[in-house]
Amino acid sequence: MQLYNLGKAPWQETQLIYHALAAMGRESLVLVSPDAPYVCIGYHQDVSHEVDTDFCRENNIPIFRRKVGGGAVYLDGDQLFFHLILQRKNPAIPPSKNAFYQKFLEPIVNIHHRIGIPAEYKPVNDIIVSNRKISGTGVGEIGECVVFVGNLILDFNYEMMSRILKVPDEKFRDKVRKTIEDNLTTIRRELMDAKASARWDESQLNALLADEFGKLLGSFDPGAKDDALISKMAELDSKMNNDAWLYRKGKPVSKRSVKIRSGVEVAHRTHKSPGGLIRADFEVRDGRLSNVSISGDFFCYPKDSISRLESMLEGASAAEIQNVLKEFYSRPDIETPGVDLQDWINALSA
Repeated sequence: MQLYNLGKAPWQETQLIYHALAAMGRESLVLVSPDAPYVCIGYHQDVSHEVDTDFCRENNIPIFRRKVGGGAVYLDGDQLFFHLILQRKNPAIPPSKNAFYQKFLEPIVNIHHRIGIPAEYKPVNDIIVSNRKISGTGVGEIGECVVFVGNLILDFNYEMMSRILKVPDEKFRDKVRKTIEDNLTTIRRELMDAKASARWDESQLNALLADEFGKLLGSFDPGAKDDALISKMAELDSKMNNDAWLYRKGKPVSKRSVKIRSGVEVAHRTHKSPGGLIRADFEVRDGRLSNVSISGDFFCYPKDSISRLESMLEGASAAEIQNVLKEFYSRPDIETPGVDLQDWINALSA
């Protein structure tokens, strides 16, 4: 297995490289951080709901939609990314995503311990210190590979994170910023001592990442971007770094129920499940769902299953939603960590 230890790289390459390696079926570990800030949204999210696109445009902050679930995040050079790409048939992969997280988050927990931070694993996919999150991670399936992405957070711009989000008013934005600061911590914040913080730079932390993942997967061979990889990254750049891909979930929505005429209303619902926020936008026509759109920062495998669920819900009455969901979950390959049938019922209640 190859190790791509790239250090600082152009922001778009920090996303394109793991998408390209997975598409090519190359098992590898990538260590990289962006040389400029950007916003990255999850595969199932609607950028028009989640991100203040006007603010990002005015401040030259690019936005990228990844093929992995989770939420919108502000990323910069103080976050060190790791991307682990494994073929689905690799025997090191546990049978469920919950077991995958527990196994492959162990190296990240160990790194924090090695630098003096008492981090702990918390299901589904969190690493916490004193009830504050200290690393963001996610798992997705791209091509014939499973991709595990995450970061070590040296420092974090709480103000900018709150600023790039789309919120109803500034009072709410202030609340968002405070909530993030209360619930997300960093390596520098936890170490406190300036000398201790300075000791752990990007190079040293990347060495720890390679060492800890090596304990699970064996030694790595040094890798470099060859012509085939560069070509695949360029191909994906043309497909993923444009408005058609970024706004693919965009649909007219309402944040409440709006009656259009007798028997027709438009509804917007949100439900916070243990596995993430679910947003459901739909019409109710003569008691039946229509034009269903589901987005949020949850994880769902396979990734195209949400489109299938949207189609299955078309025409369903409130009484039929539970049976539709049971049919959806009857497929053995469907996994929604932290989100169960009742969560969907809560999100879809008209």
